Amino acid sequence: MQNANLKMQNDNVKFKMNIMKVLVIYYSRTKTTKKVAEALAEKLGADLEEVIDKKDRSGALGWLSAGRDATRRYLTDLEPAKKAAGDYDLVMIGTPIWSWNLSTPIRTYLSENKEVLNKIKTALFCTMGGSGHERAGREMGGIIGREPAATLGLLTKEVVQDKFAEKLEEFINKINQTIK
Repeated sequence: MQNANLKMQNDNVKFKMNIMKVLVIYYSRTKTTKKVAEALAEKLGADLEEVIDKKDRSGALGWLSAGRDATRRYLTDLEPAKKAAGDYDLVMIGTPIWSWNLSTPIRTYLSENKEVLNKIKTALFCTMGGSGHERAGREMGGIIGREPAATLGLLTKEVVQDKFAEKLEEFINKINQTIK
């Protein structure tokens, strides 16, 4: 991303993640989580994978069904992933928060890949209107059997206004501290 507000000082900080193989995987109904995923992937030189839900969640009815499905902790049908999480040292997973819960597509991805994700380092980043990322981090840990190394929650307005670079840097630093 060329946005000056998102450009971070690579010269000042060397991240251990630069020598790791990193995958940023995300689901984004409105492209907000996608924006954060792309910024992370660019910053870290990571591979990027979008989780694609076969269910149409567009428009007002899609929004309503998304909230209902997340609250009820339903799973959904996903398009097959193009990249295997097990081929990476670190998998960063991005989700919108729906009704204070993980999005249904990411819950499904975690459930389908829990054996692999349990063996590698993971981190979770969330976009939301208000709150829910702490709960989502606990849910993710419960699904895969291992807590994420770090959890980041960003408000939608922070992402839309390109005011999340500092929090992204803190998130990366927190993960970096857990890498031996």
